[in-house]
Amino acid sequence: MSNQQPIFILPEDTKRFMGKDAQRNNILAAKLVAETVRTTLGPKGMDKMVVDSLGDVTVTNDGVTILEEMQIEHPAAKMIVEVAKTQEDQVGDGTTTAVILTGELLKNAEALLDQNIHPTVISKGYRMASEESHKILQQISEPVAFQDKDILKKIAETAMTGKGAEASKEHLANLIVQAISQVSNNGISLNDIKLEKKVGGGTENTELIKGLILDKERVNSSMPQKVANCKVALLDGALEVRTPETDAKIQITEPSQLQSFIDQEERILQGMVDKIVSSGANVVFCQKGIDDIAQFFLAKKGIFAARRVKKSDMEKLARATGAKIVTKVTELAMEDLGNAGTVEEVKVGDEEMVYVRECMNPKAVTMFIRGGTEHVIDEIERAVKDALGDVIAAIKVGKVVAGAGACEIELAKRLRGFANTLSGREQLAVNSFADAIEVVPRTLAENAGLDPIDMLTDLKSRHETEKWAGLDVFSGKVINAWELGIIEPLKIKTQAIKSASEVTELILRIDDVIAGSGSGEQPQMPPQGMPGMM
Repeated sequence: MSNQQPIFILPEDTKRFMGKDAQRNNILAAKLVAETVRTTLGPKGMDKMVVDSLGDVTVTNDGVTILEEMQIEHPAAKMIVEVAKTQEDQVGDGTTTAVILTGELLKNAEALLDQNIHPTVISKGYRMASEESHKILQQISEPVAFQDKDILKKIAETAMTGKGAEASKEHLANLIVQAISQVSNNGISLNDIKLEKKVGGGTENTELIKGLILDKERVNSSMPQKVANCKVALLDGALEVRTPETDAKIQITEPSQLQSFIDQEERILQGMVDKIVSSGANVVFCQKGIDDIAQFFLAKKGIFAARRVKKSDMEKLARATGAKIVTKVTELAMEDLGNAGTVEEVKVGDEEMVYVRECMNPKAVTMFIRGGTEHVIDEIERAVKDALGDVIAAIKVGKVVAGAGACEIELAKRLRGFANTLSGREQLAVNSFADAIEVVPRTLAENAGLDPIDMLTDLKSRHETEKWAGLDVFSGKVINAWELGIIEPLKIKTQAIKSASEVTELILRIDDVIAGSGSGEQPQMPPQGMPGMM
């Protein structure tokens, strides 16, 4: 019998890992991603400085920001980044928790794989544990209503603890709850609260404007700088003479024809301005351009105007002032106008900004964030976004839990009780899931320089009688997290557990990694045992 020739079904430059090699490789990559952000968790978490290829610097301890800036290449590691992005989109906070939980679930699954437990058995056990976790969390959570302003403030303060905004967290938490109370109208959206930032002053100078701040200036210096008792017109179209859609030629044979052509153009613009004046408007915000001649006529009538305002800002202005956005100037009427107390051009630093203040009952407001440097205000903005997301998530779901690791210890304790009711190998997977949940209090203790074994032992013994016993990283003692005001929305926990368990199951079921370049380039896969991250 002749020797059989090997058959190649894949291109030469294809890399392939199979069976345990593939699983080990993927799990190691996921663990490395989790280790990267792990030190940022909690009030004593540290920050990361990420420098991109252009030399731009980002200093943050926000999990999703770090992972997005890192430009991770490993395919399994990218899946962990997706967990952080989902958490950011759904809640706005808890991204680090979701990532380290994924890393820990995979690490514990690796130990089970070493005991020759099949990946599908582990996946099934993890799925059961995830479903049970949601039931347990619903049982132990506390109700919260829109009227519980104190609890909402505590949620905002908890979200900002350990971040750049911590020094002014009480002031910012007050502003956040005020902003949400103002814009709430059957539903609350993060889009109704605009975050505007400018370098200068300190974090304590951050203010809430019952209206809008636009990074714009009035179009003509002859216009009034400040207008009171404003009637606001919002125009979607341009205050300019429209050019024909098709190419057109105008033949002029004598100077008088040219003059009459210019006069006609001026009359059209005069007509537009007259329409604005007759509607009663004294402030105009235009999404497109305003002709120089129209600017002159508006200034003459004492009307304040700004042009090229962003569509999103126009929509917020409509919600803040109650005005309707009008496409054609000729259609503008008195009932389309909105109201504002004052509209003023203010010099902030070295730039002009337009403040639309004292709106009657605005459904869109602005938080004007101040800070010493660009990096500081960027980090404060991220912290404020997290806090806003937390408070909105708490109101929408109507349930909250205590933080400081209290929720995780209670959940792990009850999951172990659930594991004892199971028979078969799934029991081991559920116990591994419960152990993985404890990564949060363990990491909180490690980041605070405390002994994690001692702290977890103390926490577990207190949880025999006390549901909300948590870890005070500042005193190194076990405290009642609820009484201390460390409160988080339930959705942070449920979303983190759901995303982490789903992506863990997905990675565990992969037993073959085929990486081809497709273009003759080297495929983006790290060498065996060395998951590439950067």
